[in-house]
Amino acid sequence: MYKQVVCFLRRKDEILMLNRDYAPVQGLWNGVGGKKRENELPLDCAIREVEEETGIVLSANEIAFKGIVTWNSDKEVHGGLYVYLAEMPNDFTYETPRKTSEGILDWKKISWLLNSDNLGTGEMIPHYLPNLLDQSKPLKHICTIRQRRLTDYEYTCLDEHE
Repeated sequence: MYKQVVCFLRRKDEILMLNRDYAPVQGLWNGVGGKKRENELPLDCAIREVEEETGIVLSANEIAFKGIVTWNSDKEVHGGLYVYLAEMPNDFTYETPRKTSEGILDWKKISWLLNSDNLGTGEMIPHYLPNLLDQSKPLKHICTIRQRRLTDYEYTCLDEHE
């Protein structure tokens, strides 16, 4: 249904983030991810994108489906993506900052990502990330955008048919 995935890799109180060199969200910190290939399952895409963008190899049992994020204006859905979370071991070593072909990877404190004064992350992330991290069930995050600004955020339990 959706053509993009994003994955957040959490180690203790940090998440591995990518400061993107290219659109969308160029210059902002975001999770790693990208576009699905034709007939590629979202989980397979998330695993592939994590490896391509970070060099970290995950298996299917190391990554959890956390739901979908959609964005709309005037309640008409304009896009969406599948969201995944990988819980890395506390002793997992991955040196950052690290320059890649996609941008700069760095571990960022969750508190930094969620700080209301932080303008360096994608605008939707501080709204949906706390629920993504705290809830065990997959959620549908609905973001309303007007004039390129987030004006509303809500979430519901994900319908099994979505």
